[in-house]
Amino acid sequence: MPLDKLDSRLLVTMRAHPRIGLTELARLLGVARGTVQARVEKMIARGVIADFGPTVTPEGAGYPILAFVSLQIAQGRLTEAVQILESLPEILEVYGTSGQSDLLCRVVARSTPDLQEIIARILASPAVQRTDTTIALSVQVPYRIEPLLQATPDA
Repeated sequence: MPLDKLDSRLLVTMRAHPRIGLTELARLLGVARGTVQARVEKMIARGVIADFGPTVTPEGAGYPILAFVSLQIAQGRLTEAVQILESLPEILEVYGTSGQSDLLCRVVARSTPDLQEIIARILASPAVQRTDTTIALSVQVPYRIEPLLQATPDA
């Protein structure tokens, strides 16, 4: 279900002011506090709002190396491969993909030798046949959702 303009404005304002209270949010948007609370609760229930926690950067936590690792998985061993990946704390995300690879992992490391060790642990699993690693040198467009929310058409 697409977002309407008020929900989009609400989310953009919440992202711009992550510590804002409902009363202040309602004031900034020019709507009743109850309306804001009801909208927020509905978006939580629908899975639009995932959390309210602080955003922690891997760099700030001591992991300045970011890499994307594509994996080719042995036939019928996807569950086993995913279990191995879940056991490695440096693996932040894993996506099933189409094309040459089966999985795409977002991996962080303390250094390039640390990254090499993480990849070696991945390859130690018989479920993983091959990896292909790309190290990110810089962020050109950081994660963003605001432009998408601001582009929401009127319902």
